[in-house]
Amino acid sequence: MKKQKLDWENLEFKVYPTRSMWKGECEIGKTWSKGELITYGTVEMSPASSVLNYGQGVFEGMKAYHSAKDRIVLFRPDRNANRMVQSTQRLCIPAMKEGYFLKAVTETVKDNMDYIPPYGKGSMYIRPITFGMTPSISVGPALDYILIVFCSPVGSYFKSGVKPLHLLISSKFHRAAPKGIGNAKAIGNYSASLLPGSEAKSQGYNEVIYLKASNEDYVEEMGAANLFALSGKTLKTPRLGGSILPGVTRDSVIRIASEMLGLQVEEGDLHVDELLSADEVFCTGTAVVVTPIGKVTKDGKEHSIGNGGFGAVTKTLRKTLLSIQYEEIDDPFNWIFPI
Repeated sequence: MKKQKLDWENLEFKVYPTRSMWKGECEIGKTWSKGELITYGTVEMSPASSVLNYGQGVFEGMKAYHSAKDRIVLFRPDRNANRMVQSTQRLCIPAMKEGYFLKAVTETVKDNMDYIPPYGKGSMYIRPITFGMTPSISVGPALDYILIVFCSPVGSYFKSGVKPLHLLISSKFHRAAPKGIGNAKAIGNYSASLLPGSEAKSQGYNEVIYLKASNEDYVEEMGAANLFALSGKTLKTPRLGGSILPGVTRDSVIRIASEMLGLQVEEGDLHVDELLSADEVFCTGTAVVVTPIGKVTKDGKEHSIGNGGFGAVTKTLRKTLLSIQYEEIDDPFNWIFPI
């Protein structure tokens, strides 16, 4: 398969312009049906548009891979499609049917296949994003919406390779509140994590662990990743309760841990003390995949998780997930979606 002449060996996790992107349009009360590929570029909008003034927008994050079988595949795109439906409904954006979402994504990937890194050199990050375009200075749902699907070749999320993270537990900020939009992939959710994340990084930490808004004895998640804690043979992760994003990687890890590794998986309240005393702690997400957490600091005290390194179960989960995504092993869950 012929590829673009990019420096695949030094690919960063950033936006690289590609050939094209998908643009679809829909009016409130109608169904998404229109759309086509257009040249990759800027989007023109009014300074009074609903998305700029009121944050009425949601997005998805997913990847395409050049697999070991020398073909292009997606990973569980049906889950992204379903989450997009839920997110759009929560923000009063016309809900998309799975078929329309998958068409927009697959057409974009097909037209930019030569930008997908060769096997073993990275992946293609895909960003479907939909938002309100109607100019308005009063609060309310937009009348007109667009969907953009763009993509970019990416290398590892971590420039120097995957290493155990050092995270900060802070009660200074909350990421989301119960009955809010924490369980939707809304654009505003991520802006809420910018200041806490920046402050933590300026102090030498990699990121923040957010506590549950209704009870700060329990942890919830990171700014853009779900959390897991392993104690013995029990793997625990905070339950989905309206303020936690239902991560695709989160669900995949739960299935792999339970059905392939034979671990007991519990979705429930994860107490801060349980996290700090766990044998292994890791985070999951499309970008970070499965990444170990070696140290956690709370109230000025640094806690080492296990031996502070890459736990054996964390390493196995990461390797198994990536091996399924790149078709290096059989996919027992039928998660792979060939293009």
